[in-house]
Amino acid sequence: MTPMKILFNFLCFYFLALQLNAQIPEGKSVISSLYIYTLETGKAELVLKEKRHFEAPNWSHDGQFLLINASGILEKVSIKGEKLGVLPTGDIKNANNDHGYSFDGKTLFISSSLPSIKGGSSLIFKVASEGGSPIRLTDNTPSYWHGVSPDGKTIVYCAERGGNYDVYAMSSDGGAETRLTDAEGLDDGPEYSPDGKYIYMNSFRSGKMQIWRMRPDGSKPEQVTFDNYSNWFAHISPNSKQAIIISYIEDQGQQHPFGKQVKLRLVNLEDKTIKDLTEPFFGGQGTINVPSWSPDGKKFAFVKYALEDKK
Repeated sequence: MTPMKILFNFLCFYFLALQLNAQIPEGKSVISSLYIYTLETGKAELVLKEKRHFEAPNWSHDGQFLLINASGILEKVSIKGEKLGVLPTGDIKNANNDHGYSFDGKTLFISSSLPSIKGGSSLIFKVASEGGSPIRLTDNTPSYWHGVSPDGKTIVYCAERGGNYDVYAMSSDGGAETRLTDAEGLDDGPEYSPDGKYIYMNSFRSGKMQIWRMRPDGSKPEQVTFDNYSNWFAHISPNSKQAIIISYIEDQGQQHPFGKQVKLRLVNLEDKTIKDLTEPFFGGQGTINVPSWSPDGKKFAFVKYALEDKK
């Protein structure tokens, strides 16, 4: 390995350590637990528990493994908890928790900072699902991927431009970006429904973080949730009829921090009724930031956290 490559890798891990350590109380370390929840039984099965921080599980298109982010590296874990190794992503070694597959399973989209960009801010890349050399899609930063259209032609993402975070769209081959929202406050977590009818997102436009949806061109915004929780990251089931959301028990304003009491809930997208799936647990940032439904729509993956004293 060349001295330049060694320096590059060091800077990647340095920036990640700064980001995570800012959220962890002094003298504490993280325990991460990966779960698979089965809708039919209403039970969550623990598949992997480790004394380190990992986050943001995706489910592979063939249903055989989960893809998690650990210290900026994407790792594969079987649905039984077997560690299957690292997904090769070239020089991208500083991925954040916004990544996921195209509907056909052929492409993986990754959000990652680069040490060469001041402040380590996020850009969007794509790579073949089996890994390889990523292609950079966004010119402007910060940009955080969250969804791709069912036909694979368009990505949607959260980006800060001119002091406000909004939802943007772009060809999945790169190019000019199109702004889809312009409300004051944060619009984040955009995700297409598999039927292509809507883009779901969480928005602070009402003065509280709630789930909204709009047409793919940004028109006809419509509020979906109306309660007292801070609701984030609507992940739409394969049949487009329901969504998993993460709800902070206490109002977090426009933030979605790590290490708070949260619960996962199921939203009926036809009548907007909501059902609790879990009791409150220690989680938040990293628990379920990205699409994590199984291909058959019967299960989804998420992460719980715990803290322990450093030894």
